[in-house]
Amino acid sequence: RSDTSPPISKLPRQLLYINIMFRATRVIHSLNRAAARNASSLVVAEHNGKSINQGTLACLTAASKIGGDVSLLVLGGNTADVVAEAVNIPGVAKVLFSNNASLEHNLAENTAKVVQGLATDYTHILTPSSNVGKNFMPRLGAMMDVAPLSDVMEVVSEDTFVRPIYAGSALATVQMKDSVKLITTRTTAFDKVATTGGSSDSSEVSSDGSDAGLSTFVSEAVSSSDRPDLTSARVVVSGGRGMKNGENFAMLETLADKLGGAVGASRAAVDAGFVPNELQIGQTGKVVAPELYIAVGISGAIQHLSGMKDSKTIVAINKDKEAPIFQVADYGIAEDLFKVVPEMTDKV
Repeated sequence: RSDTSPPISKLPRQLLYINIMFRATRVIHSLNRAAARNASSLVVAEHNGKSINQGTLACLTAASKIGGDVSLLVLGGNTADVVAEAVNIPGVAKVLFSNNASLEHNLAENTAKVVQGLATDYTHILTPSSNVGKNFMPRLGAMMDVAPLSDVMEVVSEDTFVRPIYAGSALATVQMKDSVKLITTRTTAFDKVATTGGSSDSSEVSSDGSDAGLSTFVSEAVSSSDRPDLTSARVVVSGGRGMKNGENFAMLETLADKLGGAVGASRAAVDAGFVPNELQIGQTGKVVAPELYIAVGISGAIQHLSGMKDSKTIVAINKDKEAPIFQVADYGIAEDLFKVVPEMTDKV
């Protein structure tokens, strides 16, 4: 109660109710602000052993919107280069790291065990909504008896978040009441923080017992390419069932190379065996938001749209004028793709 507030006993009954509700609202807002001040977030970083990936930089932005201190956890076999970069990220209060051979390949069982050991020191644990995050976060949730919230697109408050449902057709506002909130963030929904200008301390956390003994890394087969990573490319040229076969994707690769972009595909093209599933864009693939997205021979099923509709500019090429892709496209060409794409490539 401020000195200028009238005594409650002297207010008429109706004004009394209003005054009480007004003061209660101020108390609630004060409590919310206090909760934000007391919040502390731990972001589990993804990296390639040399540098932090773009998804983690976007996840740090989401963590900063929650309020409170933000720490960054770097796990791996040799994290020296990544930690050297991480301490320069603005807004990071502390960089935690752990070096152990069992943490080198992002095995969910081992990652979840290390993070669980740190969880009690934080109110929020976040990680990008990627294959790595989707792998260990549900396991961590089961170990902590907490329901994770996936694909968060907006931070409303310290305990309230927005996420897509029904393949992005609707948005749900969800309030989390767990003492420790587990969150994966949609990386295309947040701006990326800078990698220079900050100055934070780093400290090593124990990795003793990090090997849960439940899984073993055997090998991985990764295709190498000079093109940019699909999720961070400025331009993406994507093909669908209309490409007819995998050999015809060569024309998309030529166009993408001229534009300095990456090549993607719809689920239909992947299921048909035209291209490997690492190129799949959509609800069950990768989510992208490039400056320019060129959809070639893609009808525009909702499953695919959920993975690319946040692109800044969308160009659709499809001979079917009624294709749903044209409803979200900024520019559309209703013409045979085998005629349009070569002409477009020649003019670039």
